[in-house]
Amino acid sequence: MRQSSFPSAPTSRVTPAAEYAERLTLPWWAWPAGLALAGLLAAELWMGASGVRAWLPFAVLIPAAVAGLAWLGRIRVAVRDGELRVDDARLPVRYVADVVPLDAAGRREALGVGADPLAFVVQRPWVGGAVQVVLDDPADPTPFWVVSTRHPVELAAAVLAARDAA
Repeated sequence: MRQSSFPSAPTSRVTPAAEYAERLTLPWWAWPAGLALAGLLAAELWMGASGVRAWLPFAVLIPAAVAGLAWLGRIRVAVRDGELRVDDARLPVRYVADVVPLDAAGRREALGVGADPLAFVVQRPWVGGAVQVVLDDPADPTPFWVVSTRHPVELAAAVLAARDAA
């Protein structure tokens, strides 16, 4: 089992049953930056007014910023029950031909100018690594998936282990 620097908040796990789970959360610095921007915008709208106009921008923009930041970090990647799950998309592992772990340069190349427009992509710019899941399904026009992950080698191993177990 992989331990994070915070024992109470593990970000991923790999078990002998080929299970993997990870949440693509925002980096810590995005929260203070987003809240500071919302506060600055609320202060600009306030501009010394009194009454409702004094507190309404803060009451609306600060919770909206929290909701937006939480929404950006909502994506979950998991290998469970014979499927690769990315947010609400599910891929049965029996259709996986190969899985390639990608670093930042490999992800940039896979998603660059020559990328296939039919590929399924879940990319988060604040996550450096990714995996490219090559599909073997003649009925599906999608040639591959590119999914951001902080642990590309572990995710690739979990998908391949689940495929081999199925």
